[in-house]
Amino acid sequence: MPIYALGDIEPNIHPEAFVHPDATVIGNVTIGAESTVWPQAVLRGDNGSIVVGERTSIQDGSVIHTTPSIPTVIGDDCVIGHLVHMESCTIESGALVGSGSVVLHGAVVRAEAMVGANAVVPNGMEVPSRAMALGVPAKLRLDSVDPELMIRIGARSYIANGHRFRRDLRRLD
Repeated sequence: MPIYALGDIEPNIHPEAFVHPDATVIGNVTIGAESTVWPQAVLRGDNGSIVVGERTSIQDGSVIHTTPSIPTVIGDDCVIGHLVHMESCTIESGALVGSGSVVLHGAVVRAEAMVGANAVVPNGMEVPSRAMALGVPAKLRLDSVDPELMIRIGARSYIANGHRFRRDLRRLD
């Protein structure tokens, strides 16, 4: 898998995390235990830090970046969908960011909140706990998230899938 140091700065990937061989991790990136990073995802910590907590899924094709002044922080037990773009934002534990979404500088997605597919969360927006952010730009639908049904079940399935891939994935040439 392409894991790169940038000068003296090396990624810190927990040995129980699964980073797919076709994902790319560069520089100041920390990935917690049982987290998964899927094919074509890019985590580029060149200007600042990226922190991914434990049991979090970064799905296929997502791009996670940062700026020198604002880190990108993703908590524990999060689901980051396919083709998500995140930069210098905070995703608190137990949140879900739907496929194709964009979460920008200084935005905060609170615990057990959800960003709907293809939504754009603009600079500085806060998505409260158990709220949904939907649309372009995102608008809030308060108290509409059932964390167990809408986030936790999916998060647990990606932990199990990460274990399966660590055990059974093999390349065929």
